[in-house]
Amino acid sequence: MVSPWLVPLVLAAVLAAAVAGWLGRRPARGTGRAVTWVANSAYLRALPGYARRLRVLRGGLAVAAAGLVLAAVATAALSARPVDRDVRSEILATRDIVLCLDVSGSMIELDSEIVRTFGRLVDSFEGERIALSVWNNTSRTVFPLTDDYALVEEELDAAATALDFDLDSWVYDPEALARLEGFLTGTVSLDNESSSLVGDGLASCALAFDEAETDRSRSIILATDNLVLGTPIYSLLEAHDLASERDVTVHALYASLDDAGSDVARDELEAVTTGGGGLFFEADDPSAVDGIIADITAQQAVDLDADPEVVVTDRPDRWYGWLVVGLLVLLGVLWRVRA
Repeated sequence: MVSPWLVPLVLAAVLAAAVAGWLGRRPARGTGRAVTWVANSAYLRALPGYARRLRVLRGGLAVAAAGLVLAAVATAALSARPVDRDVRSEILATRDIVLCLDVSGSMIELDSEIVRTFGRLVDSFEGERIALSVWNNTSRTVFPLTDDYALVEEELDAAATALDFDLDSWVYDPEALARLEGFLTGTVSLDNESSSLVGDGLASCALAFDEAETDRSRSIILATDNLVLGTPIYSLLEAHDLASERDVTVHALYASLDDAGSDVARDELEAVTTGGGGLFFEADDPSAVDGIIADITAQQAVDLDADPEVVVTDRPDRWYGWLVVGLLVLLGVLWRVRA
């Protein structure tokens, strides 16, 4: 509320008016009309009709009092001007994040959960632009940088569904296989001797950022097992250097099957990522999402040194309805009691 001090002031004024009204309706001693006593009328109090009317009167007055209190509280709250305060910052609209996903054969079984992790990241964003790029020995942009979160959620859900596929199964669901093949279209070239070209995939993601001349925060979240088959154009370090030259911070989510893991690959990915100022997490680390979000937020605040803006929105609707209800109850009960 903008003026919370008005609440007790208005309530005190209403209370004072109620007390004055109550006292004003009582005639001063000695000035009232003479009381006429009626003999043998005590039995009236025992009549069921009298008792019922008395209960109605007392109950009505109690309900009317409740309506008056409700109307008074609503009036006080409206006088104090109820508002929503939303802390917004223009820096939220200057963050670009590319989700960079390895969809090679050794990653397929892990990718569905990683995409869901991406979804949890997106749930925490407001105003950032997001892109998804997938790659094996070639890369494909699933969707470019956008702040259309309905589209982002739809595409991530579709990706998670398509990647939820067991390559080791003896029996394939034709529809599931078709979804997977459709999603992987554009990530595999005719060269069957190479796979999971991590450096080339990361380089493609580094080139996915537009508005190069704009002062923006740029981050890549790279999800891979870093197991390379074949000779890429870019090594992992060279691709990371390319990203750094474009002022892009690379964070890594390392994922690997138990039978496909490589300590050397893991250590290389961690060393390159952290050496460039990025974060390194295991994909199943529950703190990964919060850690990456915190780093992106902190870096953006430092880079742009922007102050947050408090947006105040009037919200009389929260109390106006209660005011109407209180007045309707008060007037309706008083009319009924008076009748």
